[in-house]
Amino acid sequence: MTFTDELWHDALPVYDKIRTHPFNVEMKNGTLPVEKFKFYIYQDSLYLADFAKALAATGLRATTSQTFLDFLQFAQNAIFVERALHIGYFTELKINQTGGKAPGCFAYTNYLLSVSAFESHEVAVAALLPCFRIYKKIGDYIYENQQKPNPYQNWIDAYAGEEFAKSVESMLEICDQLAAQTTDQIRDKMREAHLVASRLEYIFWDSAYRLEKWGV
Repeated sequence: MTFTDELWHDALPVYDKIRTHPFNVEMKNGTLPVEKFKFYIYQDSLYLADFAKALAATGLRATTSQTFLDFLQFAQNAIFVERALHIGYFTELKINQTGGKAPGCFAYTNYLLSVSAFESHEVAVAALLPCFRIYKKIGDYIYENQQKPNPYQNWIDAYAGEEFAKSVESMLEICDQLAAQTTDQIRDKMREAHLVASRLEYIFWDSAYRLEKWGV
């Protein structure tokens, strides 16, 4: 079992809750209310801007030129490739781009930015991994079990696609390599960061389904 296999085993209960969350069940069935999807897309666009910053900051501390280049590519993909999908939805669904981050998005992005700035390179990589792997797992699951025609087909195809799969595999390889070369203490911190980020993934999905707002 690889280190990232161990991480996945620890996070599997969280993933199962994400997979069975009403947001993803209804997306799979094509019944997700459009207002919830619009809220999600807007929050995700705000998330991706900070996710790209966290990826770039983590890449700057890479110990090999290849890993540095990989993280720059990840950051570029977050900005250009996934945002291209969002721009299409912003136009098609006439999404209002005001209001700022909901609490769930705020918590998740601030966590990733903090870890990428103040924790070790290894811990930052582990914290960034769930966004790659969980989205790929969810994309594949919905793609294989969806009701067709599905109004969210473009989103489903993007995260179930081969290009995204390549990025996920690269991230897994990097994380395993780093874990193999570091100390038990750092590996424990990597486990903690991965689980926290996985939980924040759940909070992000749940926030979108509830159209979460600040209470004060």
